[in-house]
Amino acid sequence: MAESAVSFLFNQLTVLLRQERELLGGIGNNAVYIRDELGQMRAFLRAADAREDSDEQLKEWVKTVREITYDTEDVLAMYMLRFSYQRRDTRRWLNWYIKKMYTSVISLRSHHRIASQFQEIRLRLDNVSKSRERFKDVYADMNERSSNKTYDTRGDALLLEEAEVVGIEKPKKQLLEWLMPTDGLKIISVVGMGGLGKTTLVKKIYDDASVKANFNSHVWITFSENFNLNNLLREMIIDLANEIMVTPPPNLEAMTGVKMKEYVYEFLKDKTYVIVLDDVWKIDAWKSIRYAFPRTKACGRIIVTTRLYNVGNAACSQTNDHLYPLNPLTPEKSEELFHIKAFRRNSCPPYLKEISESILKRCEGLPLAIVVVGGLLSTKNNNLEDWKMFELNIGVESQEDSLKGMNRLLSLSYYDLPYYLKACFLYLSIFPEDELLLKWKIIRLWIAEGFVEAKEGNTPEEVAESYLNELLNRSLIQVADTYNDGRPRKFRIHDILRNFIISKSKEQNLLTVACGEEMSCPDKILRMAITTSFNESCNFQYLRSLFWLEFADSESGMMFQKVLGGGCRLLKVLDIRGAPIDSIPSKVFQLYFLKYLSLRRTNIKHIPKSIGNLENLETLDLKKSKVTEFPIEILKLHKLRHLLVYSYGVKSIFHCITRTLKAPYAIGRSLTCLQKLCYINADEADGIKIVREIGKLTQLRKLGITKLRREDGKDLCSSLGKLTKLRTLFIYSMEEDEVLDLDHYSLSSSSSSSSSPLPFLRKVFLRGFMEKLPQWVYSLDGLTELQLSWSRLKDDPLQHLGDLPNLSYLGMGQLSYEGEELIFKERKFQKLKSLHVWYLRGLTSVRVEKGCMPHLVQMTLHDCEVMEELPEGIEHLTNLKDLSFIEMSENFIWRVVMQKEEEGFEWKLAHVAQVRGFSLVDNEWTRWLG
Repeated sequence: MAESAVSFLFNQLTVLLRQERELLGGIGNNAVYIRDELGQMRAFLRAADAREDSDEQLKEWVKTVREITYDTEDVLAMYMLRFSYQRRDTRRWLNWYIKKMYTSVISLRSHHRIASQFQEIRLRLDNVSKSRERFKDVYADMNERSSNKTYDTRGDALLLEEAEVVGIEKPKKQLLEWLMPTDGLKIISVVGMGGLGKTTLVKKIYDDASVKANFNSHVWITFSENFNLNNLLREMIIDLANEIMVTPPPNLEAMTGVKMKEYVYEFLKDKTYVIVLDDVWKIDAWKSIRYAFPRTKACGRIIVTTRLYNVGNAACSQTNDHLYPLNPLTPEKSEELFHIKAFRRNSCPPYLKEISESILKRCEGLPLAIVVVGGLLSTKNNNLEDWKMFELNIGVESQEDSLKGMNRLLSLSYYDLPYYLKACFLYLSIFPEDELLLKWKIIRLWIAEGFVEAKEGNTPEEVAESYLNELLNRSLIQVADTYNDGRPRKFRIHDILRNFIISKSKEQNLLTVACGEEMSCPDKILRMAITTSFNESCNFQYLRSLFWLEFADSESGMMFQKVLGGGCRLLKVLDIRGAPIDSIPSKVFQLYFLKYLSLRRTNIKHIPKSIGNLENLETLDLKKSKVTEFPIEILKLHKLRHLLVYSYGVKSIFHCITRTLKAPYAIGRSLTCLQKLCYINADEADGIKIVREIGKLTQLRKLGITKLRREDGKDLCSSLGKLTKLRTLFIYSMEEDEVLDLDHYSLSSSSSSSSSPLPFLRKVFLRGFMEKLPQWVYSLDGLTELQLSWSRLKDDPLQHLGDLPNLSYLGMGQLSYEGEELIFKERKFQKLKSLHVWYLRGLTSVRVEKGCMPHLVQMTLHDCEVMEELPEGIEHLTNLKDLSFIEMSENFIWRVVMQKEEEGFEWKLAHVAQVRGFSLVDNEWTRWLG
């Protein structure tokens, strides 16, 4: 984490020195020295971060470096704050006048004080650099720290007795089936987060009698974070030789890596063999050894265990390979394992039942957590008071001696993170327990905090999304909800991991949680989450982020005002969602550095003109607030990227904006960073201008146009052709019979670099009379969701839509198609997962040919009143799991029910896990199939 803080400051100073060195005046030389010295420290800190837990002196040294880094950032921020006022005043003057204004507005006294602070920091940094020599051994053996200095609890997993391993029956059975001898090489990857029992499971399979009987050679090789390939190969050769009681090659120590791989290849090519590669951390590790295993007719099995999905996928590159994602234990199996460890195979005493369930719930099915916690509680002799004390402390005191084994395990994953991910990961501790983490909220917050590094060719959002994907790949977060196309929408973090990062965040002074009057505050609070009233004597001068958690008590409203009044001029993030306030304190609009402002679910109705002072604001979240108007000063927010408005009684952003602005087309010149613009009323004069100007907002990711008239279609297509970064598009016509005229050449020919006019467009919702779909829709190779309503298509659109390579959701809505039959032809819709058809009153039949929609999981037929038969060929949809019939005709219901109940009749839907039918009778929904 110290490495992370230093790297961010180093990058910040580099950018500042490059862009505004002249304006840094007398502090420029000191800034250069500090940047260069920090740059030299980064590699050393990478090793020190991983060693500080076991070395108190080193820990203090790292803490000193971290404090110097924070102090430097504070002084730099104060300097830029003072300079910002001067810069604002000089915008209207000629460029040559800036220097003169600089010397006249900023007093020499203030400038000298800041220069003096930089000089002091330089001296502190110089001293700490000299003291680094005491720890030079850290740098010397940084490549060996994981094997020599970090306690590896995987070894403990191998010592568990068979009777102590629960919940492995199903995965063991599956893996043994995959291992059964057949010709050729097969690779099996077992993937899951640390502590799930991957090593334990595979060891039991490796030792299974059937495996020993069916394979000639057996080798277990354990990788580490920083493995030595030659050492691993030597170990493998020795084990192979010893198993058949032959002498290893006499020149083994002198053999190169290539020669050793050749030896392994020749040794195995005529044998049946099973080899375990345990805890592989990197794809390169797999690539470095994979060609040692022959792909001959002889039966070979490689089992790879890894925490990383990309490593598991990389290993499983052939069609006969398998990847097994290992999941947490079920509640029943968790309880069984807990009782084995905590009660020494005895039953749980009745007076401990409730508290044991509470403790067990925190382990969330993680076997190693259950073993560690259960082992500790077994020493408490079933003493209720001791158990209560443990329950009280388990969520906050994650540095208890009893839990150090778990923390060291988690540390393996944490310290392996690149520096830019450490702060991002620890930052997740700011969210309350059990709260689902919204993907876009996390992304916006990371960007506002400055955690996201610039990357050429990518937007900050794209870089931040790659950070999330990397944490997901490392099994440090879990997907809790997805979009229709399968992309992650919400995440959750395992409670044990959350306790770990809370502990680390507190230790690194990343976050302070206000938890009562008696709380102790660090000398410098950087980020604060308010949950209740707290110690008013805390120093808020250097506060960067303030979060109001929605369960904060009523008194914390006054505390919030006091915090803002505490001179926190460096605030970047202010999230007061759900706060019981109806006005915004005026001090908020003096926060020059503010990048993220959330007023979600507040009672605020009015946004003052001073909003225009927040020139660095990137996110303004007003969802479910009571705001109905914006002042024209919002056009001053040139850096605004995310404007989120779905207010009570106000459907969208532009319902608010168009009431206020006299010249809405000015947005094309002002809010050029804006990424979301939804539900513009195109029937108003302002809306017509916006349709013509919308193409200037080249950063738009999401666009919604309502009440579009036929004559405006050409202008809209012209604008759309310029929005090459668009992801989501809503277009609604003015009336049900109003034509959507969207088939214009200006859009289809807009992109010279791609066959698709809108290469990143994923979701399209069209509602309006078209008769035929615009041709450009069929060329949207990235399209994942399509929904049509009122289209009145005369020709079956499925013929061409079925060729879209990534379409996963299709909605054929009200009056979208006037034909009598929908035909899903062979080999079409290869990625479709959800199909919904509703209010097609002329539809008589649906036909599904074999080989179409092979991945369809969900289907709904709703109010297709003349349809009387089940879709023909529905039995071909072998992956269909959820099928719903809503408000279908009586004949349709009768046929489906009778077919199900008729004795000896093979029901076409027998393969579907959930089949439901609903009808509206006497204004109440009645279920007729289940």
